[in-house]
Amino acid sequence: MLGALRALDAEIADRLAAAPLQLNAFGYDPYGFHPPSARRLLLPAALLYRYYFRVETHDIARVPAGRVLLIANHSGQIAYDGAMLMLAMILAAEPPRICRGMAEYLFFRVPFAGTQVARIGGMVGTPENCVAMLDHGECVMVFPEGARGANKPYRKRYQLQSFGTGFMRLALETGTPIVPVGIIGAEEQQPGFANLEGAARRLGLPSLPITISQPWFGLAGALFALPVKYHIHFGEPLVFAGDAHDEDAVIERKVDSVKAALRGLLARGLEQRKGIFF
Repeated sequence: MLGALRALDAEIADRLAAAPLQLNAFGYDPYGFHPPSARRLLLPAALLYRYYFRVETHDIARVPAGRVLLIANHSGQIAYDGAMLMLAMILAAEPPRICRGMAEYLFFRVPFAGTQVARIGGMVGTPENCVAMLDHGECVMVFPEGARGANKPYRKRYQLQSFGTGFMRLALETGTPIVPVGIIGAEEQQPGFANLEGAARRLGLPSLPITISQPWFGLAGALFALPVKYHIHFGEPLVFAGDAHDEDAVIERKVDSVKAALRGLLARGLEQRKGIFF
C-alpha cells in the first residue's frame, strides 16, 4: 500500500509539472495555485479517485484546449463530484489541466479553508473572478444546480434541478465553449431523505440535509460516502452566440440546450453502467 501511495504521489507531481501553468518567481500562479501545496492537498482525494470511487472517464478528449466551461450535474451532499472532476482533468486529460472551481463565500469564511482552496486552484465564485480566469484561458467547472442539486433527496437522483443562468452569460461575454459533463455515481454516494431548509437559513447554512449518515455522526457523517463507482462522461463542446445582456427568456433557451445535452449524457451513462458499485 505504501508503494501505491508513493507511486500516486509521484504521478500527481508529474502531471502537475506537465500542466500549462503561469507561475511567478515564488511558484504561485495569479490565482494562488501552488503545485507543491496542491500535490500535498490532492493526494487524499486522488486515493479516493483511484481506489475508492474508481473513476472512469469517457470522451475526456472532447475538452478543447484553452478557455472552457465544464458544466456538470451536482449531487451527493458533499462535493466529491467536483473533486473527482478536478482530478480527472489532472490525471486523465492530455495534456493535464487545472480545473478551476468557483467556491462559495462560506469556504472563505472558515479559517484556513480559503487559503487551501486557492492552493488547489479555486476562487470565490463571483462573475468577475470567473471572467478573469476565462480571459486567461483557464478551464473552469460550474455546477449550475448549486445546493439545489447537491442536497436533493434520493428519490430525485439524476433529475436535473433548476439551473442558474450566470454561466451562460459568462460564456457569451467571453466567447467560451461549454462542455457538458455527466457525472454518474455521485447521486448515490450519500442518499438523502430531506433537506431542512428553514433550519439551515436560521443557522446561516446553505442547506441542512438529512441523510443515512448525517447529522447522526457529526463531521464523520458529513464526509461519509458509499464506495460507488464514478463514471464521468464528457459531451461535445457547445458554442453559443448572442448578447450576454439579453433578457432572461433568451438566455434560458440557451441554458435549456445545455440541460438537454447533459440529460442525454446522464441517460446514456445510466444505461451503460453495470451497477452502482461496478
